[in-house]
Amino acid sequence: MFDFGFSELLVILVLALIVLGPEKLPGVVRKVGRWVGRARAMARQFQEQIEEEIDLEDSRSRPVPPPLPPDAPVYTEPSQPAAPSPATPDMQGPAETATAHPPADTHEPRV
Repeated sequence: MFDFGFSELLVILVLALIVLGPEKLPGVVRKVGRWVGRARAMARQFQEQIEEEIDLEDSRSRPVPPPLPPDAPVYTEPSQPAAPSPATPDMQGPAETATAHPPADTHEPRV
């Protein structure tokens, strides 16, 4: 929206120096800086408030599941995963063609 290059800023500063003079220019620049800071803070605060309202509206529009009856079973995660079922000879596909690897040697080495 406001796309100022270095040359535009330089022209504005030179004109401000000519119009205001070297005594008043630092005070005016300080005031303009405060105004810009306040405007940014207000814009940030406005944006945060809009995002809060959108989040609140989204949470209101979600359907609320009905409450469970008191005697309903409670699902809990299993503590250990289920063991895979052994392959049966009537299975078709890659499981039939895979070769079995011998079990790893778990014995202690002989000394």
